[in-house]
Amino acid sequence: MLKNKALALLACLIGFASVARAQNPADYYEETPRVFYGGLIAGANFTQLDGDNYAGYHHVGVNVGGIMYTKFDEHLAASIEILYSQKGSRAHKEQETASGGIITSYHAYLNYAEVPIQLCYFDRRRSHFGGGISISRLVSVQEDGQLANSSMIVDFDKYPFRKMDYNFILGGSLHLWQGLFLNVRFQYSLLPVRKGTIGVDLPPEFSGRNEQYNNLWTVRMMYLF
Repeated sequence: MLKNKALALLACLIGFASVARAQNPADYYEETPRVFYGGLIAGANFTQLDGDNYAGYHHVGVNVGGIMYTKFDEHLAASIEILYSQKGSRAHKEQETASGGIITSYHAYLNYAEVPIQLCYFDRRRSHFGGGISISRLVSVQEDGQLANSSMIVDFDKYPFRKMDYNFILGGSLHLWQGLFLNVRFQYSLLPVRKGTIGVDLPPEFSGRNEQYNNLWTVRMMYLF
């Protein structure tokens, strides 16, 4: 009788262990491999315009959209995203210009529709890192600035931003729980998003040089279904 009870208890323990293993999130994803994974992304861009009179990622904008992965094998996949991404620059302190003026405020809001494409390497826990490029279309611009003790008004419309922005991207995603990931990445414009033309330089009061580039870090949460 004792032997039968021991065998029954052993069978129960084995069955419990099997159920627990089947419900482990990591094992679940390993046991049901798929070629395509889709998900949603939401987070923030911390941005600056290289070439203005300010250094530092003081402008904060949203980064939201969707993502699709195509897996080639256990470790290698390609991803494509469709995003609404806010970039730009913000003055965080008063700044002296090359001409001796004082900038008291400056803000550039650049809103883009963006499509990043990356090649990613996955580890066994589904965390991954990768790199690639993004293609962005400028949707809207708002730019304003103020000089101390000056009645001069800069017409920023005379210095338009380019409609397209091409960036290189490097980043990684940490697997937190089931389909939830923390994503961090860096990107930088491959070509100037704004530059002076022959006879028309960028406004010297609000520009450190005659070419400007988007420069940003992004922190996002991502959920893959």
